Amino acid sequence: MKKLLPVLLLICSALGARGQQKPHTFTVKGMVVDSGTQSPLGYATVALQDAVTKASVKATLSKNDGSFVLTAPAGKNYQLAVAFVGYNSKVLPVAAADSTVDLAKIMLSASSKQLATVSVTAVKPLIRQEVDRLSYNVQADPENQVITALDMMRKVPMLSVDGSDNIKLRGSSSYKILINGKESALMANSPSDVLKAMPASNIERIEVITTPPAKYDAEGLAGIINIVTKKNTAQGYNGFAKTNYNSVYGYQVNLRVTEKQGKFGYSGFVGNNESNYVVAGFENLSSYYRPVPSSIMQTGTNANGNHRTYAGNDLSYELDSLNLISGTFNYTVTNGKLGNDQYTTMLDANNNVSQAYHTVGNGTSANHGTDIGLDYQLGFKHNKNELLTASYRYNNSGSSQFNNSVNDQTINYSLPGYRQYNDAGTKEQTAQLDYVDPLKTLTIEAGAKMILRNYFSDFNTDTLSTSSGQYINEADQTNNFTYHQDVYSLYNSYQVSLTDWVFKGGLRVERTAINADFSSVGTTLNKGYNNPVPSFSAERSLNSTSSLNFGFTQRIQRPGITQLNPFVNQSNPQYITVGNPSLTPAITNNFELSYGNFAKGSVNISTHYSFSNNTIQNVTTLGANDVTTTTFANVGEDKNLGADVNINYPLSKKWGINLNTELLQVWLKGTYNGSFYTNSGQQGHIFISSNYRTDNGFRFNLDVGFDSRYVLLQGRDNYFFNNSYSVVKELFNKELLVYMAANNPFDKFNTLDFFTKSADFQTYNANQNYYRNVNFGFLYRFGKLNGNIKKTQRGIQNDDTATSGGKN
Repeated sequence: MKKLLPVLLLICSALGARGQQKPHTFTVKGMVVDSGTQSPLGYATVALQDAVTKASVKATLSKNDGSFVLTAPAGKNYQLAVAFVGYNSKVLPVAAADSTVDLAKIMLSASSKQLATVSVTAVKPLIRQEVDRLSYNVQADPENQVITALDMMRKVPMLSVDGSDNIKLRGSSSYKILINGKESALMANSPSDVLKAMPASNIERIEVITTPPAKYDAEGLAGIINIVTKKNTAQGYNGFAKTNYNSVYGYQVNLRVTEKQGKFGYSGFVGNNESNYVVAGFENLSSYYRPVPSSIMQTGTNANGNHRTYAGNDLSYELDSLNLISGTFNYTVTNGKLGNDQYTTMLDANNNVSQAYHTVGNGTSANHGTDIGLDYQLGFKHNKNELLTASYRYNNSGSSQFNNSVNDQTINYSLPGYRQYNDAGTKEQTAQLDYVDPLKTLTIEAGAKMILRNYFSDFNTDTLSTSSGQYINEADQTNNFTYHQDVYSLYNSYQVSLTDWVFKGGLRVERTAINADFSSVGTTLNKGYNNPVPSFSAERSLNSTSSLNFGFTQRIQRPGITQLNPFVNQSNPQYITVGNPSLTPAITNNFELSYGNFAKGSVNISTHYSFSNNTIQNVTTLGANDVTTTTFANVGEDKNLGADVNINYPLSKKWGINLNTELLQVWLKGTYNGSFYTNSGQQGHIFISSNYRTDNGFRFNLDVGFDSRYVLLQGRDNYFFNNSYSVVKELFNKELLVYMAANNPFDKFNTLDFFTKSADFQTYNANQNYYRNVNFGFLYRFGKLNGNIKKTQRGIQNDDTATSGGKN
């Protein structure tokens, strides 16, 4: 951060110096409205251009009420270009005078054809600030054709990706990822793996919703990440085919197609990824203080590889101008191969070898997810923006795991070989009703929702009998676990849009009923709880290019299947992991204040504070024979105070830079098994991206990032530094792109390490990851469109369960 401050000061000084120059200017203002309904068109692109050269002088987006204000040097003639997706563009002559030019209402008519070819430059801003969220326009990022969706996440304000590819929202892993506002099978098991296999060019924008309104489920302490896929379908068809090969992660193939014929519309993508089977080293070092001093050392290798296929499909059919039916189908399946080879040495208080053994293990893993949804949208004749939507969705996701382990070369140690099986997943049905009525300055939203969710886990362990050579089932490691979680909710929210202010507030009430059964031990659980969840956000427009935002919300962290699953994973018998079916939800309170300026490029600065009790944290304890067990528990009192800065600045017409950084102060404390733990400290990340394009179709990109060690209740995790370099060449009128990228070219491996400490022990874990890789590929665009597709504006978004894994 110390090195970053001079850069920020330099940029601010340059902007300030420019702001002190006061040339002779004039002002042009007006309001963009729909010519048919006379309703305002917020976020329309408005650009003031030189009347002779057609070069853009100033550009902005209209406010929620359609109004805009632009200033420019007086003394020459201009033209005003106004564009909005789905409407015919309009160009108006403007004579620059020594006064204010009021164009009053600028009426745009709906278009059934492709947007007119009006040259509006610098009008695709990367960042858009709304009253309750911040959007990153992926299609406006020049790197979207080269990098993966996961790499694109590093550029998005308030998001980061660590060395283990865990996505963080303001340093937290408690959030929900949605696809087009809905929970999706694509994100069911391992979001980062799917996003790593998916090209960023599939995505239209990424929304970070840190103050979710009442219509969203209350789960996710940090908020919601909504990935909006590309759906600019019009009459006709278009799409792209992309293939590339990565020296570590193997090949990837992706096809995206959008089509509209008459009243029928389709948008979808399909992809396939074959990840190479790679082997990397690791080491675990532990020191135990009780009951007698001792230590353990493990060294060896881990290996994995997988094959992944995914697909997303959206369809719609317009019965007439007021009735619309749309459906969605998403699917993903991953099959993996695992292996490990390790030596374990145990030392006594005098550092003499007391026990030792060698373990060879192998296994398989499989993940799958499928969701099917159907939406019906009804409009009203007196106001076509008044909508009633009925939705249904079925989701089925799960994972299976098999581990096989054999020990040899033993010294004073007896542990039979074993096999472990675990089949776990979730099946859920969701029904939802939404109503929205956008009046002139007031928008009313209300709805009801029911989620019937069934978690399940069927696991067992078989040990190898030394006498018979047969595998025998272990009764205490066999269980059929079911966990029913039904959520019923009502919500009501209001948004008031004034000239300079937008207010949005609402209340969501959720009733959760839980019924669990652990067949092997004859234990059942039956309980319920109610949660009223308020939210409020406000936006103050300071001028046509800047705003100030404030937000407050309460959020709930409900445990997911990974955290609840009581399966005891003994793939490493000295370091056991297990879920906790007794977990209960936690509630957090979030406050935030942000400033955004979009005059040239964009600057977004935000500060936030959150506090919660009884949060779900990872905890590790020491058991018999120096075996540590890691599980989840409601032990954490968690406080966070942080600041985020995001800057997208065009240094010239060909050269741009992006800065995304965050700094957090974290306080954690909690009690588990009679022991009190406390930890605090700073954590954060910084990511800088720069791109330069030439006149002959080349584009060069540079990305550099750093993710710090994060604060855990019992220690710290790893830091991560990454750097990548890419070049793109456009051919055949930009229909074909050829690209090559080098990621972290200076080191073959990087080491990700973790520290865990208690009064009984201290552990250091280090894992090597393949770091250097080369990526090259092709992208081909095809098709022709003219006219927009229609889809329901409301639908199901199940964002009420915690995302597992990752840092604090």
